[in-house]
Amino acid sequence: MGLWRISADVLAGSRFVVSPLAETVASLAAFGGQHATSAAQREWLRAHGPTLRARWGDDPFALPFLHAAIRPGWIADFLVKPPRADDPAFADELARLAATSDADALADIAEEYDRPVPPVLREPGLVGRAVELIAWTWEHTLAGDWPRRRRVLQADVVARTERLSSGGWAAVLEGLRPGMRWLGDGRLQVNTYDYPPRAVTGGRLLFIPTTAPRGWVAWEEPGDTHALVYPCRGWLAEPTTARAPAPLARLLGPVRAEILQLLLDAPKSTTQLVALTGHGLGSVGGHLRVLHDAGLVQRRRSGRSVLYYRTRLGADLAGSPQ
Repeated sequence: MGLWRISADVLAGSRFVVSPLAETVASLAAFGGQHATSAAQREWLRAHGPTLRARWGDDPFALPFLHAAIRPGWIADFLVKPPRADDPAFADELARLAATSDADALADIAEEYDRPVPPVLREPGLVGRAVELIAWTWEHTLAGDWPRRRRVLQADVVARTERLSSGGWAAVLEGLRPGMRWLGDGRLQVNTYDYPPRAVTGGRLLFIPTTAPRGWVAWEEPGDTHALVYPCRGWLAEPTTARAPAPLARLLGPVRAEILQLLLDAPKSTTQLVALTGHGLGSVGGHLRVLHDAGLVQRRRSGRSVLYYRTRLGADLAGSPQ
């Protein structure tokens, strides 16, 4: 199994980071067709698959690259370098990827490959063409929706950090991604592959949510930065379905209606709702008080968090089951 031995200092100083490049690579993995897809990714493919196929379907580089660099159970290292900033910009992450030499990228792709690397990937300009593919995918299928996606991913981070405050790192890490288990005594099983153990005793440890259903692990040396990319548990609803119905918004006001709509699937804390809506803490808290006083939501404590959920009256008013 893939085992990481993590020192207490590294674990205590670890960070959750939202990475636009990681989300783009996860989306390209879905487009390449060799990784399992989540419901959110299938929704993205329905919306953007025709555009992607029109641009890249006949390209002699794109699909051979995706099939070689993003294989079942494997992603070439140069595509998944851990971010260096806590809130990385896509352009900065892409610039780091672009600084990879063709020789290093080819070596990453060829690692543990059970067949010859396609000739088109051995031609000069491998990294430049990969950057073009990634940048185009970001610009045409993800950038416009990134503010919403980022809020959903940040809401997942909020939920994890709230769990950290109540249950410690063992509660957060157990089952963070398929195959992951906290074994105690600083031992983290990151996957079920038969790899030698890694000592994570210095540098940075990052946890990165994406819409990929399994995620991946990554590290960069020198620098000793390790990353665990894990599946976001939140549903990335389309903006039209995330928005409250117009009659409900007229009755309650748009923000209160939106909050009531966001409580459809599961109880949420105030900080989660702040991350999902983009509204300030005071604003969300005030609207929750009004909804609570009106009997549309109720609250309960979970560890150190207070979770809000819809009452039957709130569910009936929103036109969906409690």
